[in-house]
Amino acid sequence: MPEVLVRKGEPIDRALKRLKGKIDAEGLMDEVRRLRAFETPVQRVRRKAKNNAKRAKLKIRFNFNPQG
Repeated sequence: MPEVLVRKGEPIDRALKRLKGKIDAEGLMDEVRRLRAFETPVQRVRRKAKNNAKRAKLKIRFNFNPQG
């Protein structure tokens, strides 16, 4: 579970923004949304295909080396 310590004199809004960033980075909200309702097998296949495509796109983008 992400945890954020509020620094002395720090506005609550900024601490909440940091907490939201940590939650997004861990993918907790996506997991909660996914588990909220039943996921059909077709939806599961589509979700996994979408995640794999995104992962492949990022891999190509950040590991691309035209020289070999």
